[in-house]
Amino acid sequence: MANVVLGSQWGDEGKGKLVDLLCDSIDVCARCQGGNNAGHTIVVDGKTFDFHMLPSGLINPNCTNLVGSGVVVHVPSFFKELENIVEKGLDCKDRLFLSSRAHLVFDFHQIADGLKERELSSSNKAIGTTGKGIGPTYSTKASRSGIRVHHLVSQQPGAWDEFTTRFRRLVESRKKRYGDFDYDSEAELARYKEYAEKLRPFVVDNVSFMTKAFAEKKNVLIEGANALMLDLDFGTYPYVTSSNTSIGGVCTGLGIPPTKIKEIFGVVKAYTTRVGAGPFPTEQLNEVGEHLQNVGHEWGVTTGRKRRCGWLDLVVVNYSTAINGYTALNITKLDILDQLPEIKVGVAYKFNGETINTFPEDLLVVEQVEVVYKTFPGWKSSTSNCRKFEDLPAEAQTYLRFIEEFTGVPIKWIGVGPARDEMIVV
Repeated sequence: MANVVLGSQWGDEGKGKLVDLLCDSIDVCARCQGGNNAGHTIVVDGKTFDFHMLPSGLINPNCTNLVGSGVVVHVPSFFKELENIVEKGLDCKDRLFLSSRAHLVFDFHQIADGLKERELSSSNKAIGTTGKGIGPTYSTKASRSGIRVHHLVSQQPGAWDEFTTRFRRLVESRKKRYGDFDYDSEAELARYKEYAEKLRPFVVDNVSFMTKAFAEKKNVLIEGANALMLDLDFGTYPYVTSSNTSIGGVCTGLGIPPTKIKEIFGVVKAYTTRVGAGPFPTEQLNEVGEHLQNVGHEWGVTTGRKRRCGWLDLVVVNYSTAINGYTALNITKLDILDQLPEIKVGVAYKFNGETINTFPEDLLVVEQVEVVYKTFPGWKSSTSNCRKFEDLPAEAQTYLRFIEEFTGVPIKWIGVGPARDEMIVV
């Protein structure tokens, strides 16, 4: 059976740390969607590991890792990320595999990403993408013109000719759309001919891989990227990513049935952040927001951009819970609230005199809602050395119990610092 870790807000909740903790007792760790637009930071023995595309399970030397078919893969970034973590002492040999069905991100996708964002910026509608080519790649996937890993590594007669034909056709279609941008197609093809040989040993059929893992009773952990509020269908569309970040994306991104999923763990930051444009009802454009940003070191692992910060929004968390069906929560970065005199939590919205208890699909409504807050006294003391729930200040315990009662989901883990041992297991 598989357990799943998913982000419940707009990403950057600290999913990687929970994955790292859970990886101590698992056999397989898999990524199901997204690309190198995601970012997890894990601190182990004083070393900081930044994961973007690769599963965080690589931290555990006994864990096999899979990049699933729902992930879009920029091959140069795949190898760069792998080299970076190997240089820090991780032995990844024979522990990392890539789905043959995953779609490839090329440099021209990244160029198109930037050109599209520039177009939107001119009309003040920029999404705030990472510029990694993720959206354009999912777009070509949806239009059935994309290129998959197996197209690159196939050794069947005529396979390379088919790959180059598909590649040139894609480049030409992008140039027709955005103009004749500076891009050396032939140089890129030459690089990918070399990458084909280098990538081939990593490639597997992910359906057979996962079926075998379940048949052998392996303990599987699935690592979601981004978060529910960035889901293509259920997030703040169009200010979303281009994949399904919800529980549905787990099944389609790995080729597994829902009956193989046992537990779904929702990761909830003790306050709220988001990167890029889009509505954010509890955002604090004041000293509170600055405090959360500075004390929480809120800037993106992937982009380096500062994150927007605000109070915890339980309307968002309940909406996320309704879709993903969390069986337990991990509250992260509780320690960032330690010095605040009071702490607020969004519990409902008001619009045109009516109370709204779920997240509206209409962003024109979301942008105008008034947040209904519940205010809690701060605890004004450090939680970083707490290792049991009972060790926490009484005010912090009250805050956490309210979250648990309001969402109806038990809290199983509480993060009180960045290191792997700075976690309370309830």
